[in-house]
Order: sequence, then structure tokens, then C-alpha cells
Amino acid sequence: MSTQTPPGLDLDRLRERLGTGPLTAELISGGKSNLTYRLTDGKHRWVLRRPPLGHVLATAHDMGREHRVIAALAGTAVPVPRVHLLCADDEVLGAPFYLMDEVAGTVYRTAEDAAGLGPERARALSFRLIDVLAELHAVDPADVGLADFGRPEGYLERQVSRWHRQAEGSRSREIPGLDELQQRLSEGVPASQRATIVHGDYRLDNTIAADDDSIAAVLDWEMATLGDPLADLGLMKVYWDIAGRMPGNPVAGAVSPELGFPAMAELVDRYAATTGLDVTPLPWYTAFAQYKLAVIAEGIHYRFIQGKTVGEGFSHLGAMVPPLVALALDTLTGKVAD
Repeated sequence: MSTQTPPGLDLDRLRERLGTGPLTAELISGGKSNLTYRLTDGKHRWVLRRPPLGHVLATAHDMGREHRVIAALAGTAVPVPRVHLLCADDEVLGAPFYLMDEVAGTVYRTAEDAAGLGPERARALSFRLIDVLAELHAVDPADVGLADFGRPEGYLERQVSRWHRQAEGSRSREIPGLDELQQRLSEGVPASQRATIVHGDYRLDNTIAADDDSIAAVLDWEMATLGDPLADLGLMKVYWDIAGRMPGNPVAGAVSPELGFPAMAELVDRYAATTGLDVTPLPWYTAFAQYKLAVIAEGIHYRFIQGKTVGEGFSHLGAMVPPLVALALDTLTGKVAD
């Protein structure tokens, strides 16, 4: 734990707000949007989340929404950390933040992290990961006080429009095919089968795995809303099957067949059997997820070139954007199998 104050924190102001003794903190490696820190006063260990420094896309870093959904899911089958505090007062850290318990376990981000699992444990962890996604999509939003957490009607149409606006808000260069992709996605929106809580960025390295290869906690709820559950499945498929092969991609590196992880098709079949959802429209959702990931990466690239992003791995993210856009177009036009 560093004795210096990491960027984005003011430990003196934070100590006053929490009413604790002296604090130490460190920036946790990983998350490429909201900033995440370990924090302790010597007696308690917490995790603090706050928006990134500098350029922030509208609605993309809402601490209140993230805090609300985690608190609402406490007591359900979906494992989440215990949350303690939501602070909307910008005077403390210059931005809203919330505080939650630190959860013990392992975050599998890289092949090196997962190398010791072995095929049997990798499969068990994968099955539990997809089962937790199905459990999330089985939660009735009204039962946990989230009936007004989003507008599921027209969710997919709004998502395509929203991510196009996000792309325009971070556009600093010409990306071939981006406008055509947005048009094709708009013209081919499928009918949603069900309205559920959607995580918005569901993948292995946004979870903490327990020692028994169960999922101890699902993290990074900043994009959660009510909407179409296949949007989560499509994005998970991109991370699982595709994103690890994109140049410059810093996520999903732990998942590979060589380490014993099952093919995503097996997980999709398991999810379909559990949820009863028809997964035949998944190619559209996969292409949309590729587009969404490209826009996220371009937004981080935009902040990086402005010198307003903290952490490692940001310098390479821009390289993955053009191939993701091209791949999404190929998926929609049938040039590659989903």
C-alpha cells in the first residue's frame, strides 16, 4: 500500500469525510474507465470508485447508478460487494465516489494469472461465470427496487444511437467504416425477448473468483441498466472469442482454449438452456458489442492523447478500434461466422 496519495484522491479530505484515522491508498490496476483504489485506515479495508480524471462522456461514469444497483442486488443470487457510502459532494475528491468492502479472491486478467488454473478449474470457473449472468437476468427488477432503473422499451435502438453519440464525442481521427456500421446496426435491430437488469460490461476480469472457483463478486456496474439480456451475452462473447486477438487489447487475456477454457458456444448453449432465451439473433448482438467496445476504446484513447488518463496499458488501446469496426461490419454482412 503506497504512502503517497494516488492521483484522483485527497486522503486528508477523505479521512475527514469518513471520520477515520490516517488513510493509505493505492490505484488498482485494471479498470480502464472509472478509477478504483484500495483504501485502509489500518483497521478496515475498502475499495473506492470515482470517475476518471479529465474528459468524461455524459452518463458513462454515474457513481450513483453504480452504487444503487450493487446495493439492490445484495441478498440475491448475484454476488456483489457490500457498499457503505455514496458521496455526491464534489468538494471531497472533485467528483462523486462510493465506498465498498474489499472482496477476497482473484481477478483473472492475463494468461499468466490463469496459467495455474488447469483445464478442470478453468471450465468450472467459466460455467459459474455464465451461470451468474443467467442469475442476474433472472432477477425481477421490481423485486429489488429497480423497476425505474431504466427504460427497456426501445432499449436497443437507444443503445445504438447513444453509442454513436459517444463515438462522436470522442472522435479525434477518421475511422473507416464507423458510420456505415452505425447505419447497419440501426437498420437491423432485433426484437427484444425480455427486459432484465443488464450489467453492460460482463466479462471474466470484471469479477472476483473465490478459491473454490465460484464467483465471489461481480464488479464494474457503471453501465448497468434495464434492457435486453442478450446485449450482455453478445459482449461477453466478444471478450471471450474475439477481443483477446485484437491488437492493443488489454482485456480478456486470461481466456484461451490453451488454458482449458471452454468455447463460448458451449457457454451460450448453457445460458440458453438456463434462461429459455432464443440465441439465434446473437450475431447482431455480437456486432453491436464489437462496435460498443470500439467506441469505449476510442474514448479512452481520446483521454490518453490528452494526458488525462491514469494507469497502464492505455497507449495501445487506439490500435484495436479500426479492426473491431471492420470485424463488426463483417459479422453483420455474413463475411465471418459469429
